[in-house]
Amino acid sequence: MVFSILLDVSYALLGAGIGAGLAAIGAGIGVGRIGGSAMEAMARQPESANKLQASMLIIAALVEVAALFALVICILISNKTAADL
Repeated sequence: MVFSILLDVSYALLGAGIGAGLAAIGAGIGVGRIGGSAMEAMARQPESANKLQASMLIIAALVEVAALFALVICILISNKTAADL
């Protein structure tokens, strides 16, 4: 019985850690692609650099907010399982 509970908690902590890592990797890839695409667009049309920069910053902020939300969920999962012990 105790082994089963510990196994469930360890799986939850493992899932929270993997989820936090994937959220960070996804945010890094997303911001990198946004920046790369914006630089490519600015190279093609330099006169629209200000408009592109504003759009890029807004989209990058939305990607970071999604990653932060995922990290908060992972922290809540890990704290919930730590409180169950």
